[in-house]
Amino acid sequence: MNDQKNRRTISDNKAIFVSEAREVIRDPVHGSISTDPLEWQIIRSRPVQRLKGIKQLGLVEAVYPGANHTRFEHSLGTMHMAGRMAEHLGLSSEEVRKVRLAGLLHDLGHSALSHAVEGVLGRNPEVQPLLKGKRASGHEEFTQDIISCHPFGQEAIRIAERDFGDADKLFAEVADIARGRIPPLGQIIVGDLDADRVDFLLRDSHHSGVSLGLVDTDQILQSLTICKGRIVLVGQGDYRAEMSQTAAESMLIARAHHYNALIYHPSVQSIRAMLLTALENALSRMNEDDAKRRIELFFREYTDPDLLRFIWETGDDVSRDLLQRIKFGQEIPLAARFDHRSLAPDIRMALSTISRHGRMRKLFEDTLCKKYGALVSITAGSGVPRSVRTQADSFLYDESALAAGLVKSLTRQIAISFFSDDRPEISLDEVMEQAAKLLSFIRSESYLPIDGLLLLFYALHNMLSERYGEKILVPRIRNITWLYRTVARLRDLGSGGLSGLFDYSFHSEYGFPYSERLFEDIQILVANGMIYQDQRHYEINGQWLQRYEYMLTAEGIRYAKEVALSYSKEHEMLQILLKQDKHTIPFDVVSLNLKRYSGAKASTTPA
Repeated sequence: MNDQKNRRTISDNKAIFVSEAREVIRDPVHGSISTDPLEWQIIRSRPVQRLKGIKQLGLVEAVYPGANHTRFEHSLGTMHMAGRMAEHLGLSSEEVRKVRLAGLLHDLGHSALSHAVEGVLGRNPEVQPLLKGKRASGHEEFTQDIISCHPFGQEAIRIAERDFGDADKLFAEVADIARGRIPPLGQIIVGDLDADRVDFLLRDSHHSGVSLGLVDTDQILQSLTICKGRIVLVGQGDYRAEMSQTAAESMLIARAHHYNALIYHPSVQSIRAMLLTALENALSRMNEDDAKRRIELFFREYTDPDLLRFIWETGDDVSRDLLQRIKFGQEIPLAARFDHRSLAPDIRMALSTISRHGRMRKLFEDTLCKKYGALVSITAGSGVPRSVRTQADSFLYDESALAAGLVKSLTRQIAISFFSDDRPEISLDEVMEQAAKLLSFIRSESYLPIDGLLLLFYALHNMLSERYGEKILVPRIRNITWLYRTVARLRDLGSGGLSGLFDYSFHSEYGFPYSERLFEDIQILVANGMIYQDQRHYEINGQWLQRYEYMLTAEGIRYAKEVALSYSKEHEMLQILLKQDKHTIPFDVVSLNLKRYSGAKASTTPA
């Protein structure tokens, strides 16, 4: 179906001509999606058409039969939503077109059965392919490389040069937008409230039949505006602010429920573990160079059936048996599962650290697999809302109790699952023993920044706490921005290993050094019972604001003592540096009963 329409737009004193024919695609989620000639040529190209053979949710259809939609559909939907967002925000016609292209192409580098393959790369860095001399650990690098090379055919290049002047420059910029760079355009594709998430929440819900939480696209659009060159939630202490906050909360809740219902379903996790085992077995039968070349094909050429055929032809009998069981719906049953409700704080913290480091996670899971004769999978919460800002220059999780609760809910999601046809007796003491051994080994050869963050709290506690009689005065660090600045300064010292121990990336777009990863690590320490976080309210110019305060828990002290043994030199240097700035540290103290605070059943709540 064509919509015959001539259009001429002006941007940067340059005429951009879009030819008459506009193809219209019918979509079950968004209805009619209109495409311009450049988009249509790219949609018809081989790299985009390949996405028809890659399911959006991998093998989730084994549990939710309707969830067999593809990344091709999702890419069209993201393009459509990106365009709507860009138009609502008042971007120029040229910017709208670039954002739509980024939405269309943002998943171009996804591998067949993508998340299983990306799991292999994280767990086996020695087989990570090289892109421009650097190791590629995920689909984002492949997406940027493919878009930059723009293998979309001569007609697409001709139209791009006619409309934009320089095809190379256009697609290089589109690749950056697809990676979330160049705000505010990149925020439309990569952010807490982006077009990608809006579409996959709507689409996954539509096809799976799971509708938990509401995603109202019109309300989300109305909640967004551009302030100081970035996309923020509209409103400043008024009703508009309340409504934009409500729209953002509803989407964040929907995303959290989406992960619980679809991604963390035990049967889905079993199938994912089976597929990962089968794929790793197949790749282990190849030399590293051949494995790297084949993995690159997974991201550039293969569809889901291609990858399953590769495993069948290259793998051993174990791999083929696992594929047969997946094919006929005979996943390995869940034998045991332990989550935050049944795991002690030290085990939660250890598993959380292990789960976020691929090679460490593989060693740990393989060790337990051999010990118990079961497939083992650690899962940790993801998708923590970190970057949503308001027009009043604050973070959503500071303004919204619901968003703050979601941060806590997502970061505390840690579980270890055992899948076996038998019922092995699992000892949590043995699990912790294996975790401790592995962490000690990893710490002996590399730095774990979350350990550095915990050591910072430990050093502050040792320096600022005081004991008298049966009481202890425990320091509460008053300002999270002080933590950001202190960690950034320690990283920049670049001596004694502190730069590695505090290896966080910062930006100053909010007026102070900010690191999304550091924020998430603080929340992980809180969620796992290492740090107690409290909120205090204060008034400035008639406005009541709030700040976070942090205190090391008794469990955190015990865990940090073990961490300090692995970084004794760095810990000593950290204490010396903090003592030099002791009088500038913003803190209060709280008086606690020493026995309750330090006992085996210590309370983490101030008396």
